[in-house]
Amino acid sequence: MPSVKDRRPRFTIPQEELMYPGHSACPGCAEPLAMRYLLKALGPRTIINLPAGCCAVMPGVWPRYALRVPMIDHAFESTGATSSGIRAALDKKGLDDVTVVGWAGDGGTVDIGLQSLSGAVDRNTDFLYVMYDNEAYMNTGAQCSGSTPHGAWTTTTPGGKGILQRGGKKRILDLMVANGITYAATVNIAYPEDFIARVREAKAIRGPRFVHALTPCPSGWRMDSRRTVEVASLATRTGIFPLYEYRNGKYQFTKEIKNRKPVEEYLCLQGRFKHLSPAQVAQIQEIVDRELEELKAKVGASRK
Repeated sequence: MPSVKDRRPRFTIPQEELMYPGHSACPGCAEPLAMRYLLKALGPRTIINLPAGCCAVMPGVWPRYALRVPMIDHAFESTGATSSGIRAALDKKGLDDVTVVGWAGDGGTVDIGLQSLSGAVDRNTDFLYVMYDNEAYMNTGAQCSGSTPHGAWTTTTPGGKGILQRGGKKRILDLMVANGITYAATVNIAYPEDFIARVREAKAIRGPRFVHALTPCPSGWRMDSRRTVEVASLATRTGIFPLYEYRNGKYQFTKEIKNRKPVEEYLCLQGRFKHLSPAQVAQIQEIVDRELEELKAKVGASRK
């Protein structure tokens, strides 16, 4: 008969820490969690490059540094190109066991850096691109980005004006699939074991890989900094941010949610949505329902 210890749930999150205490992120910021999970999955043989954004300043101001892996800063639009350059240099040296990570925010990915990312995919660069998505240009004051969701307030879209009309977030993962990405997945800091599993899966694949990480921003989302993980979890439990992956032309859910919650439960915890009328909330629910059904159809077709 198994011992009590043997019957306990297996701890699957590596205990090794590759991120020191003392980073300069805001209280409640989800990005340090995303970075910790990423490095736990990849290990020390990793080089990160990143453009302007919250994570460019998060590791600390010299001479302080919160990461135990090399990091390269570069221009806002250059993540894909810089990743290709690093990979070429490592290959020249025969260092094929080092994972190159392009780490950029939503503005630096779906907007300013999209051409560079697309070029790296076209070149079949062997690297992992991670988009940490806080759904606006948060480092410069919460301006609207191509990843700002339906109806959200930002400093450049007061009252959410214009967001509902355009249809909300760019479907960056669909863009990457159309671009010929080798592997793509969505991850959420509220589900660390799934986050780490997806990154490990991506690490084992050669070629360009893309991970879309939801990272709530308490200040930009106008929410209680103590509720970051709760809000992130609701994004998935309402269907607003489903967890799935794409590989070899097929889609599959990595976490299926039963008894899905209404989007209102997610929206009401964030001041950036407080201006929405009941009719607008209902419109957002319809959009989420439709997009989730489209994804389910892709998953269903992949199972045949």
